[in-house]
Amino acid sequence: MISGNKRTERFRDAVAGFEAAVRAQDADRSQQYFDDLRRYFGEADDQDFRQAGPRLAAILDEMPAAPRATVAVLVGACVERGADPTPCAPYVLAGLAGALDDARAFCDRWAATGGGDFPDPQAEEPPEDLLDRVDPDLAVAWLTLHHWEMAAVALLDHAAVRTALDDGTRTRLLRTLRSVEEDSGYVFKCLAYALLVLDDEPLVVLDRPTGTGYALRMTGIGDNFQLHTLLADVLIGGGHLPGRAPSAEEAAVCRDRPGQVDTIGSFNLVTPLGDWVWNEGTPSDIPVVDGVRLLVLDPPSYQRSWPAGRFFPHMKGDLVLERVLGADEARRLLAGCAAADG
Repeated sequence: MISGNKRTERFRDAVAGFEAAVRAQDADRSQQYFDDLRRYFGEADDQDFRQAGPRLAAILDEMPAAPRATVAVLVGACVERGADPTPCAPYVLAGLAGALDDARAFCDRWAATGGGDFPDPQAEEPPEDLLDRVDPDLAVAWLTLHHWEMAAVALLDHAAVRTALDDGTRTRLLRTLRSVEEDSGYVFKCLAYALLVLDDEPLVVLDRPTGTGYALRMTGIGDNFQLHTLLADVLIGGGHLPGRAPSAEEAAVCRDRPGQVDTIGSFNLVTPLGDWVWNEGTPSDIPVVDGVRLLVLDPPSYQRSWPAGRFFPHMKGDLVLERVLGADEARRLLAGCAAADG
């Protein structure tokens, strides 16, 4: 029987050997230690993961595209086990940007060589004619894009990574991703939603039935199901609005507690122009009016239930009330809002 210390040593040796081989551009040794990395990954302890994450991230751009995507997933797994995401993020997000650009080029080339159904990016075996139609690097980018999604989401789970991502980079990533999705028909929802998460974001909420308004601030909310439950917790549970307040457990799983708990909707979420804000969307769907996102609450038109929780189980979310709007301010804002469509 191999002792626990010996098992973790095998992983540490694999990390060190792989790092050295990649930097030396030694393909044979890189492959050997790459195999060891995957073989012994399950034997590492949390301290090993904390050390390995930044080291593996720092060599991502020095390795070929196919193993680069797999190692990026390992970096994400290290972050999930406690590695600091901040030093890992620039390398993983740069790799994601390159993969998205190449996937965009893959879509163009696929259309130029006859089109048809796109290869399943998660299929065990790619189509036989794939490399006859597209450059190998572009094919690898397409077939590994879901790996980059996994790796990037693991890092974007952390507010420090999201807030360090400048708006220009975020916009470019989303634009390229949407182009790939539109042309291929494949949806990378987790990546899109992670890039859309808002942090320290002001939100003004107007309750039409009571004529009241509230200034709030939201962070790390992955979808509008989560936002809906937290709104009910803060406004109904806080005694500001009538209605059914979520239980403490329903609210907790929308902030930082693991799991899901069934809940019932309390509102219709509506834009100032009267369009519904669907629970299936994200808080970024709420329009900005005079520099702040503005949301209207109407009574629910029908009873709707769902499992309360977080779209991203490892992402902590929160919604806090900063102040209750004065009656005149709330009345003025509501006067500029249209009734809901439908």
